[in-house]
Amino acid sequence: MGRKGRGREGVEGAATPATRVLTQAAVEFSVHPYEHDPRADSYGLEAAEALGLQPAEVFKTLVAQTDSDRDHGLVVAVVPVDRQVDLKALAAAVGAKKAAMAPVPLVERTTGYVVGGVSPVGQKRPLRTVVDASAQVLPRMYVSGGRRGFDIGLSPADLVAVVDGRFAPISR
Repeated sequence: MGRKGRGREGVEGAATPATRVLTQAAVEFSVHPYEHDPRADSYGLEAAEALGLQPAEVFKTLVAQTDSDRDHGLVVAVVPVDRQVDLKALAAAVGAKKAAMAPVPLVERTTGYVVGGVSPVGQKRPLRTVVDASAQVLPRMYVSGGRRGFDIGLSPADLVAVVDGRFAPISR
């Protein structure tokens, strides 16, 4: 399932800022395009179903705004598609007191991606990133590749390394 990429192998026609960053960092990843239905209630659950994956393997990228002065308080949360981000836990993970979901226009302007296709990799302005601790037990996780209908698979450790992120229990 999917095509593997390292360097330019397997990613022709699928180049996004995310795949370019992973290729440049020599991170092994696979690409998983699927037919996106704009009427889908949940982009993440749609991806899991379309790709034949368990929801616990597919992660959504959410952007929250904290009371921190750093990066306008913006922080990225990467959580399984069948779970919710725990905003208190996310705030604590980045040393903030509180967090709320960031407004869509701010998310799109800051990341360079459209909501539903926000990747934790290759953002216009890299933000602090926290990946839910549940990913640590997976050999491979799947996240948006930078557009709706396009996921990438990679090891959780590689994701955290390439985005200079960290793991923390941030979902419920």
